Amino acid sequence: MHPTSYTMIGLMSGTSGDGLDLAFCHFEYLESWNFEIISAETIPFPDPLGERLAGAHLLSGLDLSLLDVEFGKWMGEKVAHFCEKNQVRPIAVASHGHTVFHQPHQKLSLQIGNGWALHQASGQKVITDFRMLDVQLGGQGAPLVPIGDHLLFPQLDFCINLGGISNISMRQNGVRLAFDTSPFNLLLNREAQKLGKPYDENGNWAKEGSVNQSLYQKLNALPFYTKHTSKSLGREDMERDFIPLLDQSGLNPKDTLSTLVEHFAFQIARVIRTYASSTHPAVLITGGGAHNQYFIARLDHFLGQNWKEVKASKELIEFKEALIFAFLGVLRWRGEINCLSSVTGADRDSCGGIIYG
Repeated sequence: MHPTSYTMIGLMSGTSGDGLDLAFCHFEYLESWNFEIISAETIPFPDPLGERLAGAHLLSGLDLSLLDVEFGKWMGEKVAHFCEKNQVRPIAVASHGHTVFHQPHQKLSLQIGNGWALHQASGQKVITDFRMLDVQLGGQGAPLVPIGDHLLFPQLDFCINLGGISNISMRQNGVRLAFDTSPFNLLLNREAQKLGKPYDENGNWAKEGSVNQSLYQKLNALPFYTKHTSKSLGREDMERDFIPLLDQSGLNPKDTLSTLVEHFAFQIARVIRTYASSTHPAVLITGGGAHNQYFIARLDHFLGQNWKEVKASKELIEFKEALIFAFLGVLRWRGEINCLSSVTGADRDSCGGIIYG
């Protein structure tokens, strides 16, 4: 018999690269799963560490290995301080790590943040490396969040996360489907930084800009959008397919932002319309992009106002991914499936993650 109550810390270092999300969560299983985010915070990366994480894919093998250990130690120190400050002791820490390479077609998905270093610096058991088993089983290793959507938010029609990359999760004929839908903050933040800010607050600059039809059509014509389910995006796709189109357009950043928002809203609305089983599907939007009011307005436009936006707490918007990685850790602790082949395209469902300590 498994216990029914768990406390777990979830760590999420997303592709947008702004910092580490840390969430101390409680989960209880009584016929179905219930959860509570007890305390959470985002810890900004120190500038030197953030810069090296952003350029990790360009490092030598030795320097990348050193960064792996340094980042694991840094996360462990932050966990130890958080636990002391809040007087909490989780059963374990579940860490996503920081993605450097994501090339599932080559059986590779690499997240750094060394598990042993994290364990030693935090004094906690650690669960990490959630993607690699699925990749070896022929899957994309992404997205991983849908099992959490399936078990923690079963009443919703669609769950959308707008992080560095946007992804969507939904149930169809009793089966959970999910995939990356488009880039998001990885490209929006890149343009906002040209205007002197880390991000476009509320989408105000995008709203001031104008949609460039030529760039809009080129983005919509990219091969990624002709693929169907079990597809994922990585930084490599940004550099190979998306960024060259943006740079070649010669647009000012506000027009680029406006065009990107239009493109993302069109693509995400297209997925919702394709998979919706009701006329007004219930949609939960989380992640940093949920604050982009201009994007929400354009999504509403492309959906013809035929949807219901489920209001989420600020805590859930900011920390849903950290919450679900904590939940993935609970499922790994219990030896239960935490990665769905219906989502990733793998040969079978699996229980991924390595336990340290």
